[in-house]
Amino acid sequence: MQVKDLFKVSNLISLFRLTLAIPFWILLDNFDQQSVRYFTAGLCLFAAFTDILDGYLARKLNQVTELGKVVDPLADKVAIGVIIIKLFLIGELPQYYFIMIISRDLLILLGGIIITRKIGWVIPSNILGKITVIIISLVILFTILGLNKEEYFYLTFYYSSILLIVISFISYLVNAIKQLRSVRNETV
Repeated sequence: MQVKDLFKVSNLISLFRLTLAIPFWILLDNFDQQSVRYFTAGLCLFAAFTDILDGYLARKLNQVTELGKVVDPLADKVAIGVIIIKLFLIGELPQYYFIMIISRDLLILLGGIIITRKIGWVIPSNILGKITVIIISLVILFTILGLNKEEYFYLTFYYSSILLIVISFISYLVNAIKQLRSVRNETV
């Protein structure tokens, strides 16, 4: 990773999204106010837009970097992590859901660091992981907006996210093992 990559527009957008964790934390202190919920939901949508934008610009401007492969998913994990922690602390999400999301993200992050050190490059996120983040994000958004958690619509996304958390983690694990074996086979 090079310092000049830090100033590429796509990476700057990812870094900006990383800083959104601060207003998310502060806003969720006033979760009982409907106007704050709407503003927070709007900020979530803005964060999602910046996530799409930085990926688009990285490809369009040929600015795909190793730094971007780290900062982009890190910004997603930090923003979602902060929101999940806060929603759990204020009693809006059950403990097992909180633990599943935080554990998955921490294990993927730590595993990614270990794998990167062993193989020398960052394994990019896969489509299943991206879909999982989208579904979790929708559950978060629905929770912030105050949707009825007993309705079929909410429950469909909620239980889909749980299934995807497990499946995507297994997918990341299998991919990491394949990458390690591939590197070991090349060195033999």
